[in-house]
Amino acid sequence: MTSATEQKLLTWPDLTSRTQPKPDATIDYGPDHLQKVDVWLPAGKGNHPTVLMVHGGCWTTSIADRSLMNWIADDLRRDGIAVWNIDYRGVDRTGGGYPGTFLDAAAAADALRDNAARFHLDTRRIVAVGHSAGGHLALWLAARANLPRQSPLRHGTPIRIAHVISLGGLPDLEATAASPDNGCGTEVVAQLVGTPSPARPDVYADTSVPRLLPLRVTQDLVNGLEDRIIPIRLGTGYEAQAKKAGDTVVLHIVPDTGHVELVAPESAAWTETKRLIRAALKE
Repeated sequence: MTSATEQKLLTWPDLTSRTQPKPDATIDYGPDHLQKVDVWLPAGKGNHPTVLMVHGGCWTTSIADRSLMNWIADDLRRDGIAVWNIDYRGVDRTGGGYPGTFLDAAAAADALRDNAARFHLDTRRIVAVGHSAGGHLALWLAARANLPRQSPLRHGTPIRIAHVISLGGLPDLEATAASPDNGCGTEVVAQLVGTPSPARPDVYADTSVPRLLPLRVTQDLVNGLEDRIIPIRLGTGYEAQAKKAGDTVVLHIVPDTGHVELVAPESAAWTETKRLIRAALKE
């Protein structure tokens, strides 16, 4: 039997069939057609408070790209907040997986610093917002300073992220790989983290966020109580690990909310997320 709440939950077509708003600019950070960032700029001269946004889609380009975030990016733009909405090669694309997906996310994030003056972006307090698999990547971007010294993912000087908001995220890749009820499945994690080898026996050491704790960055986790794609225990489990490591983490469970509502601008979940963004930008 399907409950009344489940019947009312948004589906992906409910969101993607809407007229799609467009960004103000798109920049390249690499030669691949997916190595791009969309820039959403509010009215006025700036410097604009800025959100670094990371889309989900199970780390798989055929499932989602950065355009999935256009509606909430536009909503923030209307509220006076700039958005740096990054894309990256998924595990199903040449160059994606390990290390490419991670290196793409890092390069796209660092490009914000390099282009801040051009777009009048305030980088003093960058808030990273990621949805689903993008929640994992947003947290991972904040953890780059903690990467093992020998990791191939150590590259450049990581841009400083002041606060992370994960929307229905999958930060613990080991827990995700052990959870066949997660909507991404378990095989995609193996594609993302790579194959163990004598030189790299622990594939989670530089890819799974709990291995990189403490982040020393305030984190908010926003999860839908009725989310059938990301089991709520993947949020509560990471919350416990991060708190044990000494990080400041708050889990916000939103009732009558599934996975799509987290990136739908009219939803209660997004209203809560915008409140968290505004508060984080003022910290």
